[in-house]
Amino acid sequence: MRQPKSIVFHLVLVFFFFFLLTIIVGLFSIGRLSDFNRVSADIRDLWLPNTRFLGDLDNFTSDFRAAEATNLLSNSAADFDASVKEMIELDRSIAQAQRGYENLDHSASESELYARFRGLWSRYREIAGRIVARSPEDRKPDAVQAYTSSRTAYDAASDALALLTQRNVSDAREASERADLAYLRARSLVESAMAVAGLMMIAAFFYVRRLLSAPLLGLAACMRRLATNDTDIDIRGTERGDEIGQMARSVVVFKNNAIELAANQRSLAHQASMLEERLAHERRLAQLQGNFVSMASHEFRTPLTIIDGHAQRLAKMNDAARQDEIGQRSSKIRAAVLRMTSLIDSLLNSTRIIDGELYFHPTRFDMRALLHEVCQLYREIAPGSQIWEDLSAQHLPMEGDPKLLFQVLSNLLSNAVKYSPGGGLINITAQTDAERVVISVQDHGMGIPEADVERLFSRYYRGSNVSGIVGTGVGLYLARTVIEIHGGEIAVESREGEGSRFTVRLPTHSRQDSGAKSGSSANLAAN
Repeated sequence: MRQPKSIVFHLVLVFFFFFLLTIIVGLFSIGRLSDFNRVSADIRDLWLPNTRFLGDLDNFTSDFRAAEATNLLSNSAADFDASVKEMIELDRSIAQAQRGYENLDHSASESELYARFRGLWSRYREIAGRIVARSPEDRKPDAVQAYTSSRTAYDAASDALALLTQRNVSDAREASERADLAYLRARSLVESAMAVAGLMMIAAFFYVRRLLSAPLLGLAACMRRLATNDTDIDIRGTERGDEIGQMARSVVVFKNNAIELAANQRSLAHQASMLEERLAHERRLAQLQGNFVSMASHEFRTPLTIIDGHAQRLAKMNDAARQDEIGQRSSKIRAAVLRMTSLIDSLLNSTRIIDGELYFHPTRFDMRALLHEVCQLYREIAPGSQIWEDLSAQHLPMEGDPKLLFQVLSNLLSNAVKYSPGGGLINITAQTDAERVVISVQDHGMGIPEADVERLFSRYYRGSNVSGIVGTGVGLYLARTVIEIHGGEIAVESREGEGSRFTVRLPTHSRQDSGAKSGSSANLAAN
């Protein structure tokens, strides 16, 4: 059997065949549908509207007769006026239905029946109009007789409308039968065309399958077996001169390469996995060590300087020092020692965050006093900064862990001082809002680039514009974690070059489901 030199020609031939077949079947179906549409147009454009308008006339005329009876039997002026309004509205609806029916095409017999109904209805309306025009007091003695006198005219009009409706239903049924017959004819012809097209497509399918599909599926099966390192396969079609033959020969090359690489693949994957695990472990250790050294060296320097300065001052004073000055400087030394203790706690908490647990000890305390203590501490640490407090209430009582919150506020104020070169103004505000304490720390420093705001609270992340300023990227992550443990939230608003404002909202009562228990360690999910 002579093998084809190229499958492009055969594919083009098959596609052209399908395209031509689609056009032929489509044109044939469109022709049959056009015949059916011509027959069904009468139903859509004539009989359906006719039926709707005649139904409306039947309903409205019946309602008008009932409204006339209500008018005749009305006992009060309100009932009389309501029935008159209803009859006027029904008159308008009847007139609208009549106009709709008259705008359609009708046969001579239908037009004759409709003219008869219209005349009889006009006669009934004249009688009913004369009766309604009389006041309730004038017609009350003979209300039943008046209603009976108009019944003959109404029955005649109703009978004429019934005949017209019956004639319309009969004609519509005949049109529907013609449409059904046209549909059956069109359907049988289209089904015959589809059957012929289906047979032709089946023949084309077997042709394509024999020429292309079967060889391609065989090569695909070989590739799947090679992908599972099964090299014991027989590749067919290498002798063909078309594209499939080229693919078969390529699969043979792939088979040879797979045999050569299979032996090394497992060992390389195992070694790579081990190296990746070790590298990740070493990176984590190096990062933790670097963060600890950087944080300790930076944060401990200031309180140690304060302690050393005041101690030297006391040593130089000897006996000349006053008792109050000794007490004052001793208090500052103790404050610096407390600051160092707080920093140690902060470092420990940062480590606990990394390890997945943090100690949470809620108690009742005054947030205003805590804020004032933090501000006083940083006035001593950074005397060149302008820290302004706006604490509106005398007391801000709340439940929480004051040590953790001291670290949060210290971090926020430390950042405000650190990133405000030249000692700019820093505003600290606090107030209550719906059982929450709202704290704001605003500076007018370098600000945060817009691209960095979304990742600002991520662990170890620092802004792109703070190069050269000491920091670890743990402070804001710790702040957000502590605030979330308290059931609160923290937000930042910043514009580069204009400063930043951090807003903290904390509930005044400790959450019972905060994820951290009093006096115990709490597991934290990595953010």
